[in-house]
Amino acid sequence: MPSREKLLEVIAIQTEVAGLGMDLDLAGLLNLVVQRALELVDADGAAVEMAEGDEMVYRATAGMAQQAQGLRLKRSTSLSGLCVAQGRALRCDDALGDSRADQAACRRLGLRSLIVVPLRHHGVTVGVLKAMSRRVGHFDDKHVALLGMVSDLVAASMYFATRYAPAELFHKATHDSLTDLPNRALFLDRLNASLAQAVRDCQPLAVVMLDMNGLKPINDHHGHRAGDAALLEFARRLSGGVRQSDTAARLGGDEFGVLLRPVAADGGLEATVSRLARQINGSFEFEGRQLQVGASIGAARFPEDGTDVSRLIELADQRMYLHKRALHHVAA
Repeated sequence: MPSREKLLEVIAIQTEVAGLGMDLDLAGLLNLVVQRALELVDADGAAVEMAEGDEMVYRATAGMAQQAQGLRLKRSTSLSGLCVAQGRALRCDDALGDSRADQAACRRLGLRSLIVVPLRHHGVTVGVLKAMSRRVGHFDDKHVALLGMVSDLVAASMYFATRYAPAELFHKATHDSLTDLPNRALFLDRLNASLAQAVRDCQPLAVVMLDMNGLKPINDHHGHRAGDAALLEFARRLSGGVRQSDTAARLGGDEFGVLLRPVAADGGLEATVSRLARQINGSFEFEGRQLQVGASIGAARFPEDGTDVSRLIELADQRMYLHKRALHHVAA
């Protein structure tokens, strides 16, 4: 249990935030919080990282983290990204020996131990509050509890700090920054919710996995600007080929997914997959050059192919890779 003195510090921070009143803005709130977090948990550095697409972005920094303002980390390979995915506080006693942490980033910053606690906005985890130390094993459960109290305060204040753009944080946390399609986190959230509803209603749904063909050659021969243009064109064609009730998402890199609900029981899935293939495959013009995009596609249907999310995704992935191998065989 934190000491009385530390609890009073939390109350003082709360009072300071309340004192800002109508002058409170998001940047001011986050900068105030990281400065106060330093002293509260005796940290060498503190940061607020916001989830933006597939990345965690340092949006407010203090202490040893100041040099990292604007730093971008992959959500999939950082402790902060794991915190967002799990929605709970995490502690790391030695970053250089912990596979959950982005060890290269930790070395650059010189940190050895850290705590990350989730920041929530309208019930969605949109980022983390992080405290860091140059010392191994510096933080304990009391520090985690204190930082959690501060994160709760930030969450309560975020509504007022974002009153002119209340959906912006949610959108950045749940959509791919390049294509603006839903990201993996939102796709899985909708898939889990839709599957639970489908079980109750005894209605079929389907998962379609797509791998974009040709991205690497485009990047290699024409540069990453052309690659980004190809990804945008692929996303535009995919979005145009699904219904409003479906969810098309960029899951990362050249991997995309579609949740189809409802789906016709007899032939509806096969017809949709064929239509998506026709719509996506083809050339487009970029700076006077004709570039080719296409897709390898695999699908799985509930309940015939499986009754849980992991099984449906796994089977759709397997079928997508079989399709990719078949296309390579034909091309060869």
